[in-house]
Amino acid sequence: MKNIVIYYLCILGPLALVFWMNSTDLISSRFSLLLITLYVFFYRPYIDGKRLSDKKIIAKKDIWKMVLPGSHMKYFSELYLK
Repeated sequence: MKNIVIYYLCILGPLALVFWMNSTDLISSRFSLLLITLYVFFYRPYIDGKRLSDKKIIAKKDIWKMVLPGSHMKYFSELYLK
């Protein structure tokens, strides 16, 4: 996932889908809250770690460390700007 456009689609697409489904009442607010929680604590750290791993900035075995609070801020420019 070295391409920044694909990265932004991967991080914004699922979130937009959850908000759209909630606004059209396809899912309940409790379920959307559950999905957003899963997104924040599991999906997003994995995607950030996968991008850093693909760019050879961190080792593949260290992807789990992205769950730690503030760990993605150390790699801010590599994740969002380059």
